[in-house]
Order: sequence, then C-alpha cells, then structure tokens
Amino acid sequence: MAVAKGAQERALKLRELLAYHAERYYTHDTPEISDSAYDALYRELQTLEEQYPELRTEESVTRKIVGGALPFLKKVRHEVPQWSFNDAFTEDEMRAFDERVRKLSGAPQSYDVELKIDGLKVVCTYERGVLVTAATRGDGVVGEDVTHNVRTIREVPERLTRPIDLIAEGEVYLTKSGFEALNKERAKQGEPLFANPRNAAAGSIRQLDPAIAAARPLGMFLYDVARSSEPMPSTQSEEIAYLKELGLPANPEHAHAESIEDVFVYWKKWSGAARERVDYQLDGVVIKVEDVRVQELLGYTGKAPRFAIAYKFPPEQVQTVIEDITLQVGRTGKLTPVAHMQPVLVAGTTVARATLHNEDFITSKDIRIGDTVILQKAGDIIPEVVEVVKELRPKGAKPWTFPTHSALCGGDGAIERVPGEAAHRCVVAGSFEQQSRKLIHFASKGALDINGMGKETVKALMEAGLVADFDDIFELTKDELLELEGFEELKAQKLLDGIKVATSQPLDRLLIGLGIPHVGSENAYLLATRFSTLKKLADTSEEELAAVEGIGPIIGKSVADWFADKNNQALLARLTAHMKVVKIEAPAAGPLAGQTVVVTGTLPTLSREEAEALVRKAGGKPASSVSKNTSFVVAGESAGSKLDKAEELGVRVVDEAEFLKRLGA
Repeated sequence: MAVAKGAQERALKLRELLAYHAERYYTHDTPEISDSAYDALYRELQTLEEQYPELRTEESVTRKIVGGALPFLKKVRHEVPQWSFNDAFTEDEMRAFDERVRKLSGAPQSYDVELKIDGLKVVCTYERGVLVTAATRGDGVVGEDVTHNVRTIREVPERLTRPIDLIAEGEVYLTKSGFEALNKERAKQGEPLFANPRNAAAGSIRQLDPAIAAARPLGMFLYDVARSSEPMPSTQSEEIAYLKELGLPANPEHAHAESIEDVFVYWKKWSGAARERVDYQLDGVVIKVEDVRVQELLGYTGKAPRFAIAYKFPPEQVQTVIEDITLQVGRTGKLTPVAHMQPVLVAGTTVARATLHNEDFITSKDIRIGDTVILQKAGDIIPEVVEVVKELRPKGAKPWTFPTHSALCGGDGAIERVPGEAAHRCVVAGSFEQQSRKLIHFASKGALDINGMGKETVKALMEAGLVADFDDIFELTKDELLELEGFEELKAQKLLDGIKVATSQPLDRLLIGLGIPHVGSENAYLLATRFSTLKKLADTSEEELAAVEGIGPIIGKSVADWFADKNNQALLARLTAHMKVVKIEAPAAGPLAGQTVVVTGTLPTLSREEAEALVRKAGGKPASSVSKNTSFVVAGESAGSKLDKAEELGVRVVDEAEFLKRLGA
C-alpha cells in the first residue's frame, strides 16, 4: 500500500513533537503536556506505523517496543568494572566514612547526595551517540545483555543529543503505582504476585520477551558517567547535569552538601514524609565526594568505591519465632547454623529462615530454639536476627550449642572449630558433594520430580546458601532466585511452579526422595501401601517392619533407624509443614495382577519410573532383575544384559506399544 502524503507528514510531525515533549519532561523538568496527552500522541504514531510499515525508522520511539524474544540473555563483559556501594546505617558510621575521606584526601570534602533507587543497576553504552548495549551489573566484570528490554523504557533515548561515545550507569525501577496496578491485574488473572517493585523491575528486565517489559511502567535514572569521548565533568553534580544535557534521564532530587551535617539533613528529609512523594521505591541515599579528582585519588577497595557510600533508611523490623536451628555445609566443609522460623513478611518478602553465622553470634545474642526474635532485612536477601525478645522466651528453652557431629560431614561426621576463628567445619571434607547428591536425588524424576531443579541448579542454590536440606527448597522466593547468576524471570518462575507442584506427593514418592538406605521404588511402594501414612510408618517397630512380605530384617532395621533419628524427625516436621502427603492404595485387581515385570532400556515415551508405576497400578509387581519367575520384560533401546538374560531364560520380551496394549491403554 502506497503511503499517503498526509500520513507521512503526520508521522514526521508526531516524531518531532514526541521528541520535544520527552526532552521538556525528562531533560528540563518542565513538562508542557500531561502524561495522558503524551500517550495519545504516542498511540497515534504507533497506529500510523502499523498501517504503513514503510514509515518505521530507527529514530522512532515506537522502535523501543518492537522485537521478538531472544533465545537467551547474552553475556556482556563490561568495559568499565562495576562496583557496589558499602552501606551505612547510623550517623556514627557516616561520620566514620567522612573521617576516612578527610584523612585519605588530606582535607575536608563536600558531597553530592542522591536518592538511592531500589531497582536494578544497568550500564548503557552509546557509540557515536547511538545506544548499542544495556547490561546488568552481574558480578561487576560480566553482566547480562538486556538491551532489548531497556529500549522499551520511554525516557531512555535511542540517540544522544551529540554523536559521542559514552558509558553511563543508572538504575531501572518500576513505579510504585504501576507495581500496585500490576499486582492487581496479576491477582485477577490468577498469577503469582510480585513481592516488591524492585523484584518486579528485575523480573521485567532480566527476561527474554521485550513485550513484557514494554507493557510495564518501567523507568530509569542515569547517575554516573563512567567514560566519555568528551572531556569529563569535574564534579559529581556536573556529571548529572551533563547526563541531562545529553538527553538522558537523571533524577532531579540530588543536592550539594558542604559537610556531613548537610548530608544528615537530606537523609532525614527523605527518610520521612518526602519519601512518599515520589512514585519509586527508595531504600536510602547515596553520598559521593563532589570533586571527581578526589574520587580518582581515593579509588576503590576490592568491591566498593572509597569516595562513596549508601546511607540506608532504617530497615523494616518484624517479630517471629525460631522453630529450629540446623546446619548447612559449604563446598569447603564449613558449617553455618541456620534459623528456621515461622514465616513472616519482611521488606516485601515472606521469609522463613535466616543465617546465624557462627557459634559466637548465637552465644552473644543468646539465641535459643523457641525464642521470639527481632528480624530485619537490611539490603540482604536472607534477613538477619537483630535481637532476642527474652521476655517472651518459653520455659525450659536451653542454650544452643554447636553439635560435635553431623550427617552433613564425611567420615564419622565429626565437627571441629577452626583454630583462631569463629567458624566450624567438617573434620572430613567432601560432604558438599554428598549433600548435593541427596538433594539432586530428592528433586529427581524418580522421586519428587521438581521441574527446573537439575544438578547445576541444586549446586548453585547450595553455594548461595539458599538450600541446605530438603525443606529449604520449599522456602525459596523469587527475589532470592533473581539474585543468582543465570536466573531471569522465566527460569525463576519455572522453578517456583515446579516446587509448587511438588508440594503434593504420594507417600511412596516421598519415601524414595528421602533417601532411606535400601528403600528403592518397589520397597517404598510396599511400605506406602501397607502403612498409608508417615505417622503410621514412623510408629511401626523394627520387628513389624521386618515381618512385611518383601521387606525383611535388613530393610526393616534401616527404616526403623531412620525414623528413630531425632534429626530426621525434625527434618520431617519441617518438610511436611510445606507438603501434602497423599495416601496410595494397592489395586485390588488389574490386568497385570500376580505378574512380575522388568522394565529395561530407553522406552519411546515412558521413563522407567513411569512404566513401573503403571505396572503397580495394574496390579503387577515391578522387578529389577530377570529370573524364571519374571512374567515378561518391557525392553527399549540399549536394553543390555537384562534383555540377554530374558532371551537365555525364554522370558517373553515386549516393546512399549505391546506393554500399553496389555494395560488396556
């Protein structure tokens, strides 16, 4: 279709008008039209470009929402190393920061103070004035390419006002009002709610489909010039003005502070009523030495600049009760105590555990099982215990001491305190791999079958200190997952959905997952159909277990010993608080009643576990080896020695199709 002359002229004017009003609003802070008027102009241009695709250009603001989903998030190596800020929470800590700056620089310094947006840090790279890359901070060296999503943020220009090379750092956020509207809509659709605006912003940016980001009210403030092909500004305040001059969005709410006392005035203002005036979530203010030359002189520590610090607002504090204290093991064999608590909402996230660091930390705060504690989340993903409310301590609560042995350790499980340190470790290391194998088995297809929780994911969760035992899996939150390298919105949600499905389990699948010695799929099925509930099974004596046909004395003792162990009892109590364990009953009759079936090789559509479950459902008995008592063998590709044995004994061999036919499927 030929483009009408009037449509072409209209599109050109709309682009110019939208660019003008965007500059008035974001660069000069003097908007001349309302947001709704801007949106109407934007929609008109979008309609014209849909009607006449030839009108689309790279300069059009609508290009920011065009683009298909990428197969993965590409990694980007930062040209300029990225840092995080050290935090301060008290005036004393801020005065100590000011004193360090004064001492290292040799003179008192003035500061630029800015609002600390609770969002996701993103680094934007422009070449000859054109946006080429937007990347997350990642580990400071390598981040994730999220250019396709950042392009959908209206105030981030595709082209600067001058054709220069620039690397600028900033924060992507989701508006508070948009967050509330988004959660209302998700609730209507039956979708899980975002925990907080920061979580929603990170989930919007760290995912594959730009249409998702485009549909959400995301914003961005740039606050640092990391590199420019033009002469660099000489002060931090001039950097912000320079960013605005280039057409980039910068927060207007920064201020100059001649002294640390002026910093405190600014902090008090924004930690109070002023905080509610802005439509983005704040968690503190950032203080930077004003003089850029002094910034360069002070430099960086291993992880943070010496010339800047984040002065955080008072963290949210809540009360909860510690129900248990367990250990988690690291790759080096170091053991860390973890408090398991009554779930509580803190800083927008429901949490049920917190690290207790080491024995000295527990002793100094006198933390005991059953204690009511004050919990706060001061910027970390896993909250911390601040103090114990001793007036609410239950009678008989005993001081907690580090155990001398743990099943998490190798050898005889012995634990030792590291000489000269507060840490404890396994005497025999290597238990990280042992525990990871247990967790991998627990989540595997033959046990709880948790979708999205494979070998590498289990190890990543353990290394991050998020999972140490089976029950920890059911306490994972989305914001914890999004903090992990390689986790974006879709992957995190897939795992959480898989965990949710796994909360309802037949008793035999749970018994398989627990990894009780000698209890495989067949024995688990026998125990589950014979005793029907965990409580009945746990209360059964070794002698009664041994008397069950197919169980015998060795398995009976193993099961009885496992349920008699106090650590296992505590684990089951925590685990079943998250789970519904479903009773199963052996079929009274079926097409395979009285038959023994061996499944071997790789079947076209069924896993071995699924095929054996069908055998049981049909009244048959799965077996692991072929004998003269085997009724028939179901064989797939690479069947191996079991197939040879069947042929040697003259046992009937069928394929999957014949097997399903015998089941009446």
